[in-house]
Amino acid sequence: MDNNFVNEILDKLKSGELHEYTVTKETFYQFREVLVKRPDFKHFRGIAGRGGQVVYTYMEVARS
Repeated sequence: MDNNFVNEILDKLKSGELHEYTVTKETFYQFREVLVKRPDFKHFRGIAGRGGQVVYTYMEVARS
């Protein structure tokens, strides 16, 4: 998983093309590293699941 792919996924979440995206335990840190550098970082919500998976969604209103 490279940074361009991660940004592509995040852009698709933002545009509504994807409703959610699941990140595995193995790729979590690389995904998060790209995510926190984005200016719209607070619009993304990650919900932890079993086995270290995280499901990301995009929210219209930024979290505080």
